[in-house]
Amino acid sequence: MKPDTLAAFGYHAAAFIGRLPWPWLRALGDAMAWAWRRFDVRESRVARRNLEIAYPDLLPGQRDDLHAAILRTTARQALETLRFWTRPAGENLACLRERHGEALYDEALASGKGVIVAAPHFGNWELLNQWLASRGPIAIVYRPPESPAGDAFLLRVRGADNIRQVRAEGPAVRQLWKVLKDGGAVGILPDQQPKMGDGEFAPFFGKPALTMTLVSRLAERTGATVLFAWCERIGPGPDFALHVERAPAAIADTDAVTAVTALNQAVERIARRDPAQYQWTYKRYTLRPEGSGEGNPYH
Repeated sequence: MKPDTLAAFGYHAAAFIGRLPWPWLRALGDAMAWAWRRFDVRESRVARRNLEIAYPDLLPGQRDDLHAAILRTTARQALETLRFWTRPAGENLACLRERHGEALYDEALASGKGVIVAAPHFGNWELLNQWLASRGPIAIVYRPPESPAGDAFLLRVRGADNIRQVRAEGPAVRQLWKVLKDGGAVGILPDQQPKMGDGEFAPFFGKPALTMTLVSRLAERTGATVLFAWCERIGPGPDFALHVERAPAAIADTDAVTAVTALNQAVERIARRDPAQYQWTYKRYTLRPEGSGEGNPYH
C-alpha cells in the first residue's frame, strides 16, 4: 500500500479518536498509562531510567509517584494531540485559557531580524505550533520517521496554513538561515539529541547530555531573536497556558559549550515547572562523552 494511502487511513483513525469527548480521552489516556506500567513497555522503562538519572535524590516512593504521573501525562498528551491535529486550529486555540508573552513574539517578528522559537518537549508543543502559525508563516524543523507512511502522516497533520516543515537533514541549516535572513520565524525543538559531531556536551539535570548547537549557530550568525515558548497544561480539561520568554543572551555566544550550557539551563528550568509534563520517555543520554568510560545508560 502506498505511503499516502496509509497516511490517509492513519489520519481518519486519528480524527475518529480526536472526536471523542475530552473526559473519554482522559480516561483512555489513563488506561494506556496503566497498561504501560503494568507491562513495563518501552515508555515505562525509559521514563524510569531518566528519573533515576535526573532525580537521584528522590525516595523510591516519590520517584514511583512521579513515574506514574509522567506516563499519565504522556498518554493524555498523545491523545489530545490527535484531536489538535484533526480539528480546526481556531477550535484548538480556544483551549489557551492564558496567554503570556504574546507581544514578545509579535514584536520580534515585526523587527525584521528573524525569530528563533526554541520549544522544549514540555506540555503540548503541537498546540504551540498552531499558535505560532496563527501569527504568520513559520518553518518548523522536524526529524522524519523512518517509515515513509509515518512521514506522510506528519506532513498531512502538521500541514496547516503558514507551517513549512523542514527535515532535520543536511540542507536544513541553509533553509533556516535563509528564512531568518528574510526576517521570518523558525521553530526548533532544542532538547533532541543530535548526532555525534553535531553538538556539544553540557549538563542537563546534572548529567552531560549531547546538545544541539543549531540554535546558537543560527542566532550567532543571523542576529535573530531567540525566544522560548511552550503550552503548559493548567487544568484537568483542555486547559492550557501559552508562555513566551526571552532566551538568555549566552545562547548566542560564540563559544559553543557556553551556548549549549545556557540552552540546557533554560530547558531544565522550564521542565522543572512541572516534571510530569516533560517528555521523559525520550532517550536523552544515549551518547556519552568520548573518553568518559560511560556506556549507554538505557542498556
